[in-house]
Amino acid sequence: MIYDFKYDAQGVPDEREEAPVTVPGERPGKIIAIHLSYASRADQRGRRPAAPSYFFKPASSIGITGGTVERPAGTELLAFEGEIALVIGTAARHVSQADAWDHVGWVTASNDLGLYDLRANDKGSNVRSKGGDGFTPLGPELIDARSVAPDALRVRAWVNGELRQDDTTAGLIFPLTQLVADLSQHFTLEPGDVILTGTPAGSSVIVPGDVVEVEVDAPDAPGAPTSGRLVTTVVQGEVPFDPELGSLPAVDDLQRTEAWGSREEAGLAPLSEESVLSPELRAKLMEAPTAGLSAQLRKRGHHSCFIDGVAANIPGSKIVGTAKTLRFVPFREDLFKTHGGGYNAQKRAFDAVNEGEIIVIEARGDASTGTLGDILALRAMARGAAGVVTDGGVRDFDAVAEIGLPVFSKGAHPSVLGRKHVPWDFDVTIACGGASVQPGDIIVGDGDGVIVIPPSLAEQVVDDTLAQEVEDAWIAEQVAAGNPVDGLFPMNAEWRARYEAEMGSR
Repeated sequence: MIYDFKYDAQGVPDEREEAPVTVPGERPGKIIAIHLSYASRADQRGRRPAAPSYFFKPASSIGITGGTVERPAGTELLAFEGEIALVIGTAARHVSQADAWDHVGWVTASNDLGLYDLRANDKGSNVRSKGGDGFTPLGPELIDARSVAPDALRVRAWVNGELRQDDTTAGLIFPLTQLVADLSQHFTLEPGDVILTGTPAGSSVIVPGDVVEVEVDAPDAPGAPTSGRLVTTVVQGEVPFDPELGSLPAVDDLQRTEAWGSREEAGLAPLSEESVLSPELRAKLMEAPTAGLSAQLRKRGHHSCFIDGVAANIPGSKIVGTAKTLRFVPFREDLFKTHGGGYNAQKRAFDAVNEGEIIVIEARGDASTGTLGDILALRAMARGAAGVVTDGGVRDFDAVAEIGLPVFSKGAHPSVLGRKHVPWDFDVTIACGGASVQPGDIIVGDGDGVIVIPPSLAEQVVDDTLAQEVEDAWIAEQVAAGNPVDGLFPMNAEWRARYEAEMGSR
Protein backbone atom coordinates (compact mmCIF):
# COMPACT_ATOMS: atom_id res chain seq x y z
CA MET A 1 0.00 0.00 0.00
CA ILE A 2 1.04 3.60 -0.56
CA TYR A 3 -0.90 6.84 -0.28
CA ASP A 4 -2.92 8.85 -2.76
CA PHE A 5 -2.39 12.58 -2.19
CA LYS A 6 -4.96 15.38 -2.42
CA TYR A 7 -3.67 18.94 -2.68
CA ASP A 8 -4.92 22.42 -1.96
CA ALA A 9 -4.53 25.33 -4.37
CA GLN A 10 -0.88 25.79 -3.37
CA GLY A 11 0.00 22.18 -4.07
CA VAL A 12 0.19 21.24 -0.39
CA PRO A 13 -1.28 17.85 0.54
CA ASP A 14 -4.25 18.40 2.88
CA GLU A 15 -5.26 14.80 3.36
CA ARG A 16 -4.00 11.31 2.66
CA GLU A 17 -6.13 8.44 1.55
CA GLU A 18 -4.84 4.88 1.67
CA ALA A 19 -5.19 3.12 -1.68
CA PRO A 20 -3.48 0.34 -3.64
CA VAL A 21 -0.59 1.55 -5.79
CA THR A 22 -1.96 -0.37 -8.73
CA VAL A 23 -4.55 2.35 -9.40
CA PRO A 24 -3.06 4.25 -12.38
CA GLY A 25 -3.98 7.70 -11.07
CA GLU A 26 -1.91 7.16 -7.95
CA ARG A 27 1.37 6.51 -9.72
CA PRO A 28 4.06 9.14 -9.18
CA GLY A 29 4.68 11.58 -11.98
CA LYS A 30 8.43 10.97 -11.81
CA ILE A 31 10.69 8.32 -10.33
CA ILE A 32 14.28 9.56 -10.17
CA ALA A 33 17.07 7.21 -9.09
CA ILE A 34 20.73 7.88 -8.34
CA HIS A 35 23.47 5.73 -9.84
CA LEU A 36 25.91 5.56 -6.93
CA SER A 37 25.54 7.17 -3.51
CA TYR A 38 26.80 4.96 -0.65
CA ALA A 39 30.49 4.85 0.23
CA SER A 40 30.30 1.10 0.82
CA ARG A 41 28.93 0.53 -2.68
CA ALA A 42 31.45 2.92 -4.25
CA ASP A 43 34.32 1.11 -2.54
CA GLN A 44 32.93 -2.20 -3.79
CA ARG A 45 32.78 -0.85 -7.35
CA GLY A 46 36.19 0.80 -7.16
CA ARG A 47 34.97 4.22 -8.23
CA ARG A 48 33.66 7.17 -6.25
CA PRO A 49 31.71 9.85 -8.15
CA ALA A 50 32.51 13.51 -7.61
CA ALA A 51 28.85 14.48 -7.98
CA PRO A 52 25.54 12.59 -8.05
CA SER A 53 24.17 11.35 -11.38
CA TYR A 54 20.66 10.13 -12.02
CA PHE A 55 18.31 8.16 -14.25
CA PHE A 56 14.52 7.97 -14.60
CA LYS A 57 12.34 4.93 -14.05
CA PRO A 58 8.86 4.62 -15.57
CA ALA A 59 5.81 4.80 -13.32
CA SER A 60 4.76 1.41 -14.70
CA SER A 61 7.69 -0.12 -12.78
CA ILE A 62 5.95 0.52 -9.45
CA GLY A 63 5.13 -2.61 -7.43
CA ILE A 64 3.66 -3.39 -4.04
CA THR A 65 4.61 -5.51 -1.08
CA GLY A 66 3.71 -9.14 -1.49
CA GLY A 67 3.99 -8.86 -5.26
CA THR A 68 6.18 -10.67 -7.74
CA VAL A 69 8.86 -9.56 -10.15
CA GLU A 70 9.64 -11.45 -13.34
CA ARG A 71 13.10 -12.44 -14.45
CA PRO A 72 12.66 -12.35 -18.23
CA ALA A 73 13.27 -15.47 -20.29
CA GLY A 74 16.84 -15.73 -21.52
CA THR A 75 18.39 -13.62 -18.74
CA GLU A 76 20.49 -14.50 -15.69
CA LEU A 77 21.49 -11.34 -13.84
CA LEU A 78 18.44 -9.87 -12.08
CA ALA A 79 19.73 -8.04 -8.99
CA PHE A 80 18.00 -6.53 -5.96
CA GLU A 81 18.92 -3.15 -4.45
CA GLY A 82 17.43 -2.19 -1.12
CA GLU A 83 16.94 1.57 -1.02
CA ILE A 84 15.40 4.46 0.88
CA ALA A 85 12.69 6.12 -1.20
CA LEU A 86 11.71 9.75 -0.64
CA VAL A 87 8.19 10.86 -1.57
CA ILE A 88 7.92 14.57 -2.30
CA GLY A 89 5.23 16.30 -0.24
CA THR A 90 5.37 19.88 -1.50
CA ALA A 91 6.65 21.17 -4.82
CA ALA A 92 10.38 21.98 -4.88
CA ARG A 93 12.10 24.25 -7.38
CA HIS A 94 15.48 25.87 -6.74
CA VAL A 95 15.38 24.99 -3.06
CA SER A 96 18.46 25.20 -0.86
CA GLN A 97 19.94 22.16 0.83
CA ALA A 98 18.99 23.68 4.18
CA ASP A 99 15.32 23.78 3.14
CA ALA A 100 15.25 20.60 1.08
CA TRP A 101 13.92 18.24 3.77
CA ASP A 102 10.87 20.50 4.23
CA HIS A 103 9.73 19.38 0.78
CA VAL A 104 9.96 15.67 1.55
CA GLY A 105 6.63 14.36 2.76
CA TRP A 106 7.36 10.72 3.42
CA VAL A 107 10.04 8.08 3.51
CA THR A 108 9.56 4.42 2.64
CA ALA A 109 11.36 1.31 1.43
CA SER A 110 12.10 0.46 -2.19
CA ASN A 111 13.73 -2.33 -4.14
CA ASP A 112 15.43 -0.79 -7.18
CA LEU A 113 15.57 -3.99 -9.20
CA GLY A 114 17.79 -4.16 -12.27
CA LEU A 115 18.65 -6.56 -15.06
CA TYR A 116 22.37 -6.47 -15.78
CA ASP A 117 21.85 -8.49 -18.96
CA LEU A 118 20.44 -5.30 -20.53
CA ARG A 119 22.60 -2.70 -18.79
CA ALA A 120 25.13 -2.19 -21.59
CA ASN A 121 22.39 -1.66 -24.18
CA ASP A 122 21.26 1.69 -22.79
CA LYS A 123 24.43 2.68 -20.93
CA GLY A 124 23.67 5.06 -18.04
CA SER A 125 20.03 5.65 -18.94
CA ASN A 126 19.01 2.19 -17.66
CA VAL A 127 15.78 2.37 -19.67
CA ARG A 128 15.46 -1.37 -20.20
CA SER A 129 17.68 -2.68 -17.43
CA LYS A 130 15.77 -0.83 -14.70
CA GLY A 131 12.40 -0.11 -16.30
CA GLY A 132 10.67 -3.49 -16.19
CA ASP A 133 7.18 -3.96 -14.79
CA GLY A 134 7.40 -4.35 -11.03
CA PHE A 135 11.06 -3.27 -10.91
CA THR A 136 10.28 -0.55 -8.32
CA PRO A 137 8.24 -2.01 -5.47
CA LEU A 138 7.54 0.57 -2.73
CA GLY A 139 6.14 0.44 0.79
CA PRO A 140 4.41 -1.03 2.61
CA GLU A 141 4.07 1.94 5.02
CA LEU A 142 5.05 5.59 4.79
CA ILE A 143 7.17 7.26 7.47
CA ASP A 144 6.36 10.93 8.04
CA ALA A 145 9.52 12.81 7.11
CA ARG A 146 8.86 15.29 9.95
CA SER A 147 9.41 12.48 12.46
CA VAL A 148 12.89 11.47 11.32
CA ALA A 149 16.28 13.03 10.63
CA PRO A 150 17.57 12.53 7.09
CA ASP A 151 21.03 11.52 8.36
CA ALA A 152 19.68 8.90 10.80
CA LEU A 153 17.80 6.47 8.56
CA ARG A 154 18.64 2.82 8.09
CA VAL A 155 18.04 0.46 5.17
CA ARG A 156 18.25 -3.33 5.39
CA ALA A 157 17.55 -6.08 2.89
CA TRP A 158 17.12 -9.83 3.31
CA VAL A 159 17.10 -12.61 0.72
CA ASN A 160 15.32 -15.77 1.83
CA GLY A 161 15.62 -14.57 5.41
CA GLU A 162 19.38 -13.89 5.27
CA LEU A 163 20.49 -10.30 5.94
CA ARG A 164 22.35 -9.03 2.86
CA GLN A 165 22.38 -5.24 3.25
CA ASP A 166 22.60 -3.10 6.38
CA ASP A 167 23.66 0.54 6.17
CA THR A 168 22.58 4.00 7.26
CA THR A 169 22.35 7.41 5.67
CA ALA A 170 25.48 8.33 7.64
CA GLY A 171 27.29 6.26 5.01
CA LEU A 172 26.08 8.32 2.05
CA ILE A 173 28.53 10.15 -0.18
CA PHE A 174 25.77 12.66 -0.99
CA PRO A 175 23.29 13.53 1.81
CA LEU A 176 19.58 13.08 1.09
CA THR A 177 19.06 16.82 1.30
CA GLN A 178 21.69 17.38 -1.38
CA LEU A 179 19.86 15.06 -3.77
CA VAL A 180 16.58 16.94 -3.33
CA ALA A 181 18.21 20.35 -3.69
CA ASP A 182 20.30 19.28 -6.67
CA LEU A 183 17.36 17.82 -8.58
CA SER A 184 15.24 20.88 -7.83
CA GLN A 185 17.69 23.14 -9.65
CA HIS A 186 17.05 21.21 -12.87
CA PHE A 187 13.28 20.67 -12.77
CA THR A 188 10.31 20.93 -10.43
CA LEU A 189 9.89 18.09 -7.99
CA GLU A 190 6.14 17.67 -7.74
CA PRO A 191 4.07 16.17 -4.91
CA GLY A 192 4.08 12.41 -5.18
CA ASP A 193 7.37 12.23 -7.10
CA VAL A 194 9.70 9.51 -5.80
CA ILE A 195 13.47 9.76 -5.38
CA LEU A 196 15.35 6.47 -5.01
CA THR A 197 18.45 7.34 -3.03
CA GLY A 198 20.84 4.53 -3.94
CA THR A 199 21.84 1.20 -2.52
CA PRO A 200 24.68 0.22 -0.17
CA ALA A 201 27.06 -2.71 -0.61
CA GLY A 202 25.51 -6.15 -0.56
CA SER A 203 23.30 -5.99 -3.64
CA SER A 204 23.49 -9.24 -5.56
CA VAL A 205 21.79 -11.57 -8.01
CA ILE A 206 18.44 -13.18 -7.24
CA VAL A 207 16.80 -16.10 -9.01
CA PRO A 208 13.27 -17.41 -9.41
CA GLY A 209 11.91 -18.56 -6.07
CA ASP A 210 13.95 -16.05 -4.03
CA VAL A 211 12.09 -13.78 -1.64
CA VAL A 212 13.54 -10.31 -1.05
CA GLU A 213 12.55 -8.13 1.91
CA VAL A 214 13.53 -4.48 2.33
CA GLU A 215 12.91 -2.32 5.39
CA VAL A 216 13.66 1.33 6.10
CA ASP A 217 13.52 2.60 9.66
CA ALA A 218 14.83 5.25 12.06
CA PRO A 219 15.86 3.17 15.08
CA ASP A 220 16.96 6.18 17.16
CA ALA A 221 13.89 8.34 16.50
CA PRO A 222 10.97 8.43 18.97
CA GLY A 223 8.85 5.34 18.43
CA ALA A 224 11.45 3.93 16.00
CA PRO A 225 9.23 4.48 12.93
CA THR A 226 9.50 1.86 10.20
CA SER A 227 8.27 1.22 6.69
CA GLY A 228 7.64 -2.41 7.53
CA ARG A 229 9.06 -5.08 5.29
CA LEU A 230 8.60 -4.74 1.56
CA VAL A 231 8.34 -8.29 0.23
CA THR A 232 8.97 -9.29 -3.39
CA THR A 233 9.15 -12.81 -4.85
CA VAL A 234 11.06 -13.57 -8.04
CA VAL A 235 9.28 -15.61 -10.72
CA GLN A 236 10.50 -16.91 -14.06
CA GLY A 237 9.27 -15.19 -17.21
CA GLU A 238 8.26 -17.26 -20.21
CA VAL A 239 8.18 -14.77 -23.08
CA PRO A 240 11.58 -14.37 -24.81
CA PHE A 241 12.83 -11.11 -26.32
CA ASP A 242 12.25 -10.75 -30.06
CA PRO A 243 15.57 -10.35 -31.92
CA GLU A 244 13.77 -8.53 -34.74
CA LEU A 245 12.77 -5.66 -32.46
CA GLY A 246 15.90 -4.57 -30.65
CA SER A 247 19.10 -5.50 -28.87
CA LEU A 248 19.10 -8.72 -26.91
CA PRO A 249 20.31 -9.53 -23.39
CA ALA A 250 24.06 -10.12 -23.19
CA VAL A 251 26.42 -10.65 -20.28
CA ASP A 252 30.16 -10.77 -19.76
CA ASP A 253 32.41 -11.27 -16.78
CA LEU A 254 32.33 -7.56 -15.91
CA GLN A 255 28.53 -7.56 -15.74
CA ARG A 256 28.56 -10.78 -13.73
CA THR A 257 31.10 -9.31 -11.31
CA GLU A 258 29.13 -6.10 -10.78
CA ALA A 259 25.77 -7.88 -10.53
CA TRP A 260 26.99 -10.39 -7.94
CA GLY A 261 29.23 -7.92 -6.14
CA SER A 262 32.56 -9.70 -6.71
CA ARG A 263 34.22 -12.21 -8.99
CA GLU A 264 34.21 -14.74 -6.19
CA GLU A 265 30.44 -14.43 -5.65
CA ALA A 266 29.94 -14.71 -9.41
CA GLY A 267 31.86 -18.00 -9.45
CA LEU A 268 34.66 -16.52 -11.58
CA ALA A 269 38.34 -17.26 -11.12
CA PRO A 270 40.23 -14.38 -9.49
CA LEU A 271 42.16 -12.13 -11.80
CA SER A 272 45.80 -13.03 -11.45
CA GLU A 273 49.05 -12.68 -13.35
CA GLU A 274 48.81 -16.30 -14.47
CA SER A 275 45.21 -16.17 -15.68
CA VAL A 276 45.37 -12.77 -17.43
CA LEU A 277 48.88 -12.62 -18.82
CA SER A 278 50.32 -15.96 -19.86
CA PRO A 279 54.04 -16.27 -20.66
CA GLU A 280 53.17 -16.60 -24.34
CA LEU A 281 51.04 -13.45 -24.33
CA ARG A 282 53.69 -11.55 -22.36
CA ALA A 283 56.34 -12.54 -24.91
CA LYS A 284 54.22 -11.32 -27.80
CA LEU A 285 53.48 -8.03 -26.03
CA MET A 286 57.20 -7.52 -25.37
CA GLU A 287 57.73 -7.80 -29.12
CA ALA A 288 54.86 -5.51 -30.10
CA PRO A 289 55.42 -1.70 -30.06
CA THR A 290 52.94 0.52 -28.26
CA ALA A 291 52.41 2.49 -31.46
CA GLY A 292 51.15 -0.63 -33.22
CA LEU A 293 49.09 -1.77 -30.24
CA SER A 294 47.42 1.62 -29.95
CA ALA A 295 46.52 1.54 -33.66
CA GLN A 296 44.78 -1.80 -33.21
CA LEU A 297 42.95 -0.52 -30.12
CA ARG A 298 41.79 2.50 -32.12
CA LYS A 299 40.34 0.18 -34.79
CA ARG A 300 38.27 -1.39 -32.00
CA GLY A 301 36.95 1.96 -30.78
CA HIS A 302 39.38 2.45 -27.88
CA HIS A 303 40.66 6.02 -28.17
CA SER A 304 41.46 6.71 -24.49
CA CYS A 305 44.09 4.05 -23.88
CA PHE A 306 47.05 6.40 -23.43
CA ILE A 307 48.71 7.33 -20.14
CA ASP A 308 49.85 10.73 -21.32
CA GLY A 309 52.87 12.76 -20.30
CA VAL A 310 55.11 10.04 -18.87
CA ALA A 311 58.58 8.92 -19.94
CA ALA A 312 60.98 6.19 -18.85
CA ASN A 313 63.69 6.79 -16.28
CA ILE A 314 65.89 4.23 -18.07
CA PRO A 315 66.24 4.92 -21.82
CA GLY A 316 65.10 2.00 -23.94
CA SER A 317 62.91 0.49 -21.20
CA LYS A 318 60.07 -1.80 -22.22
CA ILE A 319 57.52 -2.89 -19.62
CA VAL A 320 54.67 -5.38 -19.86
CA GLY A 321 52.50 -6.41 -16.93
CA THR A 322 49.15 -6.28 -15.20
CA ALA A 323 48.13 -3.19 -13.26
CA LYS A 324 48.39 -2.93 -9.49
CA THR A 325 46.69 0.40 -8.86
CA LEU A 326 47.38 3.02 -6.17
CA ARG A 327 45.44 6.25 -5.68
CA PHE A 328 46.56 9.49 -4.08
CA VAL A 329 44.03 12.21 -3.19
CA PRO A 330 44.88 15.91 -2.83
CA PHE A 331 46.68 16.83 0.36
CA ARG A 332 44.57 17.84 3.34
CA GLU A 333 45.99 18.15 6.81
CA ASP A 334 43.40 16.10 8.69
CA LEU A 335 43.34 13.36 6.04
CA PHE A 336 47.10 13.10 6.00
CA LYS A 337 47.05 12.62 9.77
CA THR A 338 44.68 9.66 9.41
CA HIS A 339 45.98 8.16 6.15
CA GLY A 340 49.46 9.53 5.48
CA GLY A 341 51.59 8.05 8.22
CA GLY A 342 52.32 4.56 9.42
CA TYR A 343 51.55 1.59 7.22
CA ASN A 344 49.61 3.62 4.68
CA ALA A 345 48.09 2.63 1.34
CA GLN A 346 51.28 3.48 -0.55
CA LYS A 347 53.41 1.13 1.56
CA ARG A 348 50.74 -1.59 1.51
CA ALA A 349 50.56 -1.45 -2.29
CA PHE A 350 54.32 -1.84 -2.70
CA ASP A 351 54.31 -4.69 -0.15
CA ALA A 352 51.49 -6.43 -2.01
CA VAL A 353 52.67 -6.09 -5.61
CA ASN A 354 53.19 -9.50 -7.24
CA GLU A 355 55.73 -10.72 -9.73
CA GLY A 356 55.05 -9.34 -13.18
CA GLU A 357 52.68 -6.61 -11.99
CA ILE A 358 53.12 -2.90 -12.71
CA ILE A 359 52.23 -0.41 -9.99
CA VAL A 360 50.15 2.34 -11.62
CA ILE A 361 49.78 5.48 -9.50
CA GLU A 362 47.13 8.16 -9.79
CA ALA A 363 48.74 11.46 -8.80
CA ARG A 364 46.34 13.72 -10.73
CA GLY A 365 49.12 14.71 -13.15
CA ASP A 366 50.92 16.71 -10.45
CA ALA A 367 54.65 16.46 -11.12
CA SER A 368 55.57 18.89 -8.32
CA THR A 369 56.03 16.14 -5.74
CA GLY A 370 57.35 12.61 -5.52
CA THR A 371 55.14 9.53 -5.52
CA LEU A 372 57.87 6.98 -4.73
CA GLY A 373 61.55 6.90 -3.86
CA ASP A 374 64.48 4.50 -3.70
CA ILE A 375 63.26 2.47 -0.68
CA LEU A 376 59.92 1.66 -2.27
CA ALA A 377 61.64 1.00 -5.59
CA LEU A 378 63.84 -1.56 -3.84
CA ARG A 379 60.74 -3.18 -2.36
CA ALA A 380 59.09 -3.36 -5.78
CA MET A 381 62.20 -4.96 -7.25
CA ALA A 382 62.33 -7.50 -4.42
CA ARG A 383 58.69 -8.40 -5.06
CA GLY A 384 59.36 -8.92 -8.78
CA ALA A 385 57.37 -5.94 -10.06
CA ALA A 386 57.71 -5.32 -13.79
CA GLY A 387 57.78 -1.55 -13.27
CA VAL A 388 55.95 1.54 -12.07
CA VAL A 389 53.86 4.09 -13.96
CA THR A 390 52.95 7.36 -12.25
CA ASP A 391 51.50 10.61 -13.58
CA GLY A 392 53.42 12.38 -10.79
CA GLY A 393 57.06 12.84 -9.92
CA VAL A 394 59.76 10.47 -8.64
CA ARG A 395 62.01 11.16 -5.67
CA ASP A 396 65.59 9.78 -5.67
CA PHE A 397 65.26 9.67 -9.45
CA ASP A 398 68.86 8.69 -10.23
CA ALA A 399 68.98 6.12 -7.42
CA VAL A 400 65.76 4.50 -8.64
CA ALA A 401 67.24 4.25 -12.13
CA GLU A 402 70.42 2.70 -10.74
CA ILE A 403 68.34 0.10 -8.91
CA GLY A 404 67.12 -0.95 -12.34
CA LEU A 405 63.39 -0.56 -11.77
CA PRO A 406 61.73 0.83 -14.93
CA VAL A 407 59.60 3.81 -13.95
CA PHE A 408 57.53 5.87 -16.37
CA SER A 409 56.80 9.23 -14.75
CA LYS A 410 56.55 12.97 -15.32
CA GLY A 411 60.11 13.37 -14.09
CA ALA A 412 62.16 13.98 -10.97
CA HIS A 413 61.13 15.88 -7.87
CA PRO A 414 62.88 15.92 -4.48
CA SER A 415 59.84 16.36 -2.20
CA VAL A 416 58.60 13.85 0.34
CA LEU A 417 55.07 12.42 0.33
CA GLY A 418 53.19 14.95 2.45
CA ARG A 419 53.52 17.94 0.14
CA LYS A 420 50.65 17.42 -2.31
CA HIS A 421 49.26 13.91 -1.79
CA VAL A 422 47.52 11.65 0.68
CA PRO A 423 47.90 7.91 -0.07
CA TRP A 424 44.27 6.82 -0.03
CA ASP A 425 43.65 3.32 -1.37
CA PHE A 426 44.87 0.65 -3.77
CA ASP A 427 43.42 -2.09 -5.97
CA VAL A 428 40.69 0.27 -7.17
CA THR A 429 39.87 1.84 -10.52
CA ILE A 430 41.99 4.97 -10.97
CA ALA A 431 42.75 7.71 -13.50
CA CYS A 432 46.40 7.98 -14.51
CA GLY A 433 47.59 10.39 -17.18
CA GLY A 434 44.07 10.74 -18.55
CA ALA A 435 43.43 7.00 -18.81
CA SER A 436 41.14 4.86 -16.67
CA VAL A 437 43.05 1.92 -15.23
CA GLN A 438 41.50 -1.05 -13.44
CA PRO A 439 43.35 -3.67 -11.42
CA GLY A 440 44.36 -6.44 -13.82
CA ASP A 441 44.42 -4.24 -16.94
CA ILE A 442 47.42 -4.94 -19.16
CA ILE A 443 50.03 -2.17 -19.23
CA VAL A 444 52.62 -1.83 -22.00
CA GLY A 445 55.25 0.90 -22.08
CA ASP A 446 58.17 1.72 -24.37
CA GLY A 447 59.86 4.72 -25.92
CA ASP A 448 56.59 5.95 -27.44
CA GLY A 449 54.74 5.95 -24.12
CA VAL A 450 52.42 3.80 -22.04
CA ILE A 451 49.07 2.29 -23.03
CA VAL A 452 46.31 0.38 -21.22
CA ILE A 453 44.79 -2.73 -22.83
CA PRO A 454 41.59 -4.37 -21.56
CA PRO A 455 42.54 -8.00 -20.83
CA SER A 456 39.73 -9.36 -23.00
CA LEU A 457 41.22 -7.68 -26.09
CA ALA A 458 44.89 -8.41 -25.51
CA GLU A 459 45.28 -11.60 -27.57
CA GLN A 460 43.59 -10.31 -30.70
CA VAL A 461 45.19 -6.87 -30.42
CA VAL A 462 48.73 -8.19 -30.10
CA ASP A 463 48.28 -10.81 -32.85
CA ASP A 464 47.00 -8.17 -35.27
CA THR A 465 49.78 -5.78 -34.21
CA LEU A 466 52.50 -8.32 -34.94
CA ALA A 467 50.92 -9.13 -38.30
CA GLN A 468 50.83 -5.42 -39.12
CA GLU A 469 54.49 -5.11 -38.09
CA VAL A 470 55.43 -7.71 -40.69
CA GLU A 471 53.46 -5.81 -43.32
CA ASP A 472 54.97 -2.47 -42.30
CA ALA A 473 58.49 -3.94 -42.47
CA TRP A 474 57.83 -5.09 -46.04
CA ILE A 475 56.47 -1.64 -46.96
CA ALA A 476 59.60 -0.07 -45.46
CA GLU A 477 61.74 -2.29 -47.70
CA GLN A 478 59.87 -1.06 -50.77
CA VAL A 479 60.21 2.58 -49.75
CA ALA A 480 63.93 2.08 -49.07
CA ALA A 481 64.21 0.63 -52.58
CA GLY A 482 62.97 3.94 -54.01
CA ASN A 483 59.22 3.33 -54.39
CA PRO A 484 56.87 6.26 -53.62
CA VAL A 485 54.49 5.91 -50.67
CA ASP A 486 51.44 6.79 -52.80
CA GLY A 487 49.53 3.55 -53.24
CA LEU A 488 52.00 1.69 -51.06
CA PHE A 489 51.23 3.14 -47.66
CA PRO A 490 48.50 2.07 -47.27
CA MET A 491 48.69 -0.57 -49.96
CA ASN A 492 46.34 -0.42 -52.92
CA ALA A 493 45.11 -3.59 -54.64
CA GLU A 494 48.20 -3.89 -56.84
CA TRP A 495 50.68 -3.61 -53.99
CA ARG A 496 48.52 -5.85 -51.81
CA ALA A 497 48.65 -8.59 -54.45
CA ARG A 498 52.45 -8.28 -54.69
CA TYR A 499 52.79 -8.43 -50.93
CA GLU A 500 50.60 -11.50 -50.53
CA ALA A 501 52.37 -13.27 -53.36
CA GLU A 502 55.78 -12.63 -51.81
CA MET A 503 54.63 -13.65 -48.33
CA GLY A 504 53.11 -16.80 -49.74
CA SER A 505 56.40 -17.78 -51.37
CA ARG A 506 58.47 -17.34 -48.19
